[in-house]
Amino acid sequence: MRNGGKKRRTGLSWALLLLLLSPLAWAGAAESPGAPLNRLLATPFTGDLPAMRKRALVRVLVTYNRSNYFLDGARAHGFEYELMEQFRNYLNRKRKKGGLGIHFIYIPTPFSRLIGDLNAGKGDIIAAGMTITPERQRQVAFSDPYLTGVAEILVAGPDAEPLHSVDDLAGRQVYLLRGSSYVRHLQRLNGTLAKRGLAPAVVREVDENLQTEDLLELASAGVIEYTVADDHLARLWKDALPRLRLYPEIRINSDGRIAWAVRKGNPELLKQLNRFVARHRKGSLLGNILFRRYYQKNAWVKNPKRGKERQRFERMKQYFQRYGKAYGFDWLKIAAIAYQESELQQSRRSPVGAIGVMQIKRSTAKDKHVAIDHIERLENNIHAGVKYLAFLRDRYFSDPSIAADDRTYFAFAAYNAGPAKVQRMRDLARKMGLDPDRWFGNVEMAALRLVGQETVRYVRNILKYYTAYRIAFTSMEKRAGERKSLCRDGKGKDEAACGR
Repeated sequence: MRNGGKKRRTGLSWALLLLLLSPLAWAGAAESPGAPLNRLLATPFTGDLPAMRKRALVRVLVTYNRSNYFLDGARAHGFEYELMEQFRNYLNRKRKKGGLGIHFIYIPTPFSRLIGDLNAGKGDIIAAGMTITPERQRQVAFSDPYLTGVAEILVAGPDAEPLHSVDDLAGRQVYLLRGSSYVRHLQRLNGTLAKRGLAPAVVREVDENLQTEDLLELASAGVIEYTVADDHLARLWKDALPRLRLYPEIRINSDGRIAWAVRKGNPELLKQLNRFVARHRKGSLLGNILFRRYYQKNAWVKNPKRGKERQRFERMKQYFQRYGKAYGFDWLKIAAIAYQESELQQSRRSPVGAIGVMQIKRSTAKDKHVAIDHIERLENNIHAGVKYLAFLRDRYFSDPSIAADDRTYFAFAAYNAGPAKVQRMRDLARKMGLDPDRWFGNVEMAALRLVGQETVRYVRNILKYYTAYRIAFTSMEKRAGERKSLCRDGKGKDEAACGR
């Protein structure tokens, strides 16, 4: 927790061009909303490649995730980022002698807004792992695909029972993002299983604010047994998460095509994208993108329901439940933020004076809005942390236009970055045309510009741990219900468990 004078040649100043050299320019510009860069990016532009060359600028719309585009300290990385950087180099090799080099700037954008923002002139290329579909083809012009034959394959965790064919999915629980194409395709496959007299795979839909990469991480940690991912992403993540088991022979969909998209009125840009794709075969495009070099020092999500973590959780559960109920929080979300802060270790101390499970400072606990002493004691520590979260939620995020879940997410962000900074994030989101009342896909995009990835990752990790606890608790409730039913019917074999 933290409480805490040259002549213009092409319409851009040289100072601005130097700024554009940085992949973080779009992120850093948030500190001065009136800067020339912000004004430039806020002005709609729909010109084709010749006009982009005069501006010396191409705006690339990307989705911020740990595959396509992400920040590692002061550097940008990712699958789509590296491909676009190769395309930038290709364009600059083709510029006229003495011509100004073209610069790419990357604009993180929610996936649902990509096509709309492209056509509105807020970006020039969509580079976001977008699959070609007839509906999308009516709205944008796709390049030739740089990935073809893309299959959606089964991915398993290290403890999952090995499978050998699609038929083995019968009765298995498969965790997928709510509303994703994976859900539709697995339901279609279930129809095929039914025709063969087999039980369907059990589709478990998780929060749509998670990403495929998050489910792969949860599978690697052993939180879930089975999920689905595009085969090229699964292979990339296998390098970073070697505990994953891939089943390329168990497909729920095949023959997808992934490409970049431009406006229909940009034929010159489209032509150069197609020439670039033709000259760079699949192997060379993908060969140098090794995720291990990005993630070798990454703090991966752990399984909070294993071993000592499970024991600590059971010991603290009563306090999470008591104070979650007292202050109007889902108690499993309180457990999740506690795990993110300290891995449920009351002995944890930070260099800045944060203490215990909730990593709360004495000064914060003594504040009149919290007023809880002796936070070195477990119950008091949890009580103080939850009460402070409630204060943040109710003082700063009480607007009725904010949904209950988002009030909680904003409180989590403020617990990490401070409420004043989160208010600045919301103000910036509004200026960016995003919804200032929604965290995921909206204010978190402004947070990337304002403070980088720390707070974004912090809130997403809490959501992942909440998902892990929710899965575990639901499973325990189901087993308890089944045991109760067996005992009631006199079929329970464990007399002690049945109270006999």
